[in-house]
Amino acid sequence: MKYIRLPELLDDLAVARGEGVFPKIIQVYKKNDLLILDKWLLTPLSETESRDLLEVVESRCSNNSTIFTSQVEPCGWHGKIGSVPIADAILDRTVHNSYTVNIRGEKSMRKRKSVI
Repeated sequence: MKYIRLPELLDDLAVARGEGVFPKIIQVYKKNDLLILDKWLLTPLSETESRDLLEVVESRCSNNSTIFTSQVEPCGWHGKIGSVPIADAILDRTVHNSYTVNIRGEKSMRKRKSVI
C-alpha cells in the first residue's frame, strides 16, 4: 500500500522525468497493491502533469486498486485535467469499474474536532 498526495506524486514524476528514470518510477507506482491518491485534482493540471497522471492510471488499470480522495466529483475532472482526450482516458480507466463513496455533513471534521 502507498499513500501519497497528488501534488507530491506529480513532483515525483517531474523529477523522475528530468533524471531519466520515469519508466522506473511508473513501475514503482504500478506494483503497489493499493495506491491512495489524496488531494485529487484540487488544482488544474498542466499538459505534462495530465500525461504523467494518465501513465500512472493506465499502468494500474485492471491490475491494482486505487483510491482517489477529492472534493471534486468525476463530472468536474475534465475542467481540472484540461486536455479533453487525456481526461476522457483517465475517466475511462477509473470510473467504469469503480465505487463512489460520498461523505457529506453539516460541519467539517475540523470544526467538529476543534476545541473552540
